[in-house]
Formats: sequence, C-alpha cells, structure tokens
Amino acid sequence: MNISRIASVCLLLCAWLLPVAAAAEPGTAAQKRACRPDVYRLCAGEIPNVNAIVRCLRAKKGQLSPDCRAVFEN
Repeated sequence: MNISRIASVCLLLCAWLLPVAAAAEPGTAAQKRACRPDVYRLCAGEIPNVNAIVRCLRAKKGQLSPDCRAVFEN
C-alpha cells in the first residue's frame, strides 16, 4: 500500500462516521482508534469504502483485537 493511499484512508476514517451499532450511530474517536489497526490487518482490501470496512469487521468479529471487538459488542 503506498503512502498516498494510507494518508487518504486515514483522512477518510477521521472525517467519515464509522457506523458501529445497528442504528448506524457515529463512532467516537476512541472507537475509531481501537479499530484502525484491525482495518489494516483484516479489511485493507475494503479501503476506502467505510460501509464495506464495517461489514468486513463485523464478519471477522472473532479475529478482532479486544478493544475493537468491544466497539461492535455495544
């Protein structure tokens, strides 16, 4: 992944809302920080599509870090 793509993704994740609950409520900064490493590790192919990233993270819930898993359990 090249630097400009990584920078674009970081900006998108910071600027967009990360739907984390069934009601698609916006994620907090802490929730985004908790899941960012998992996005790169498990769902990098979905970047920059935020909805696809969320679906991917939900589908791989068992592989998420404890902090990110907690985001999706709320």
